[in-house]
Order: sequence, then C-alpha cells, then structure tokens
Amino acid sequence: MASAPLAVEASNIVKSYQTDGLAVQALRGVSLRVPRGDMVAIMGPSGCGKTTLLNCLSGLDTVDSGTVLVDGVDISSLSDDAKSNYRARSMGFVFQFYNLLPVLNSIENVELPLLVSGVTARDARARAESALRLVHLEDWATHRPAQLSGGQRQRVTIARALVNEPAIVWADEPTGDLDSKNAEEIMELMVRLNAENGQTFVVVTHDIHVAEQTFRIINMLDGQIVDESVTARAKAQAAIPGG
Repeated sequence: MASAPLAVEASNIVKSYQTDGLAVQALRGVSLRVPRGDMVAIMGPSGCGKTTLLNCLSGLDTVDSGTVLVDGVDISSLSDDAKSNYRARSMGFVFQFYNLLPVLNSIENVELPLLVSGVTARDARARAESALRLVHLEDWATHRPAQLSGGQRQRVTIARALVNEPAIVWADEPTGDLDSKNAEEIMELMVRLNAENGQTFVVVTHDIHVAEQTFRIINMLDGQIVDESVTARAKAQAAIPGG
C-alpha cells in the first residue's frame, strides 16, 4: 500500500485559534501521508487536535501554514466556492450526529449533495437509490430520520457520503452516538466498503475497537503526531498472496 498514489499528503501544517484573547496552537507542524485505498484511524485524548486535523485536511477549516494535497489538489489554494465544489464532488463526510435534514426522507437526504452540485434530478435519484442499496437501506428510502434507528440514520449518512463516489471519506467519531451493536455494524459496513470499493477512509475516534478495524492507527498528543502503528487487520491482509 505504501507505493499507492496518495489520497492525502499534508506537510508541516500549523493551526492556532484565539480563545479568550489567547492563541492556542491546535496543530504543531503535522505531516501525514494517506495512500489511496487506505483506512486510517486518528486517536488521542480530548483536545489533542484530532478533529482539528480532520477539518484542516478536508478543507472544512484553513491552516495557518503548511500544505494539504487531497488527491493531488492543493485545497488551500482554492477559493471558498471552489473548495466547496471540490468537497461536494470528491469528498464524503460522516459525523457523529448524522446531520440529516429532518424534513427530508432517506433518499432525499442522500441525493441532496448531488442536486446541490448540479446533477440532474433523474440522475441524482438513481445514484441515491444505488447508494441506499449499498448500505442495505433501500426498503427505508421513504422514511424520515425520526422514523429510523440510530444505526439506520448513520447508514443514511454513509450512503450520502458515498453517493458522489468520493476519492476520500472523512469520518469524525462515526460510532460515537451508537450502542455497541450498531457501532459494530457501522464499522463492518465501512470496512466492507473500503475492501470492496477501494474507498479511502480517515476516521477520528476515541474507541480502540473502532481503530483496530482500520489498517493504521495514528496517535496524537498536544497537536502533534506522536506515533503510529499497523493494525492486525493490515498484517493479516499483507500475509495474503497479492494482498
């Protein structure tokens, strides 16, 4: 996997915030490489900078200095509109609290980013139907979020994240609001999508059981990467001929 083209390449990124008149350095020269098709977990204690890192890598937040390339594109050089369009076309997002619109049903929530980015209504509906089949929720297409379980809502979120066939999926505590059974099912789904479709996943989590299902665990402390390790899943795949 080390020789694969890079989905993400970050070099010496620095990010600080102003809090009560004081500058707080959230990221202190972080460098990171994620090959295409990789599945990476970012871990660390609260306040270590892991969500800030994900936001900066994905262009949801700006960096003070350093560079971030996503699929070879320097996102810091893009205008706000161009950055938004690039995210809509090339990235998917899965958050802890779903961010589904309560007035829309499942298929309408999934097709929304396609409609916003200019895809025709007919094509958007067909692609949304396909994405819901991918997460085994086609029978719940006309249900609104309030009619779904937490696990089903997160599956809708994942379908929405995948509907534009993104180069990379960013997941911030994707199992954090779920019970253990639903959390396990959501991770099994993301692992399957990574394996079958080659989707690249960067997952922020505090849960070691979630992290162990990725290929690589990156540990952060005080705004820096302090170490990383290869998981048993990666070692098992490496042991398979051609893996």
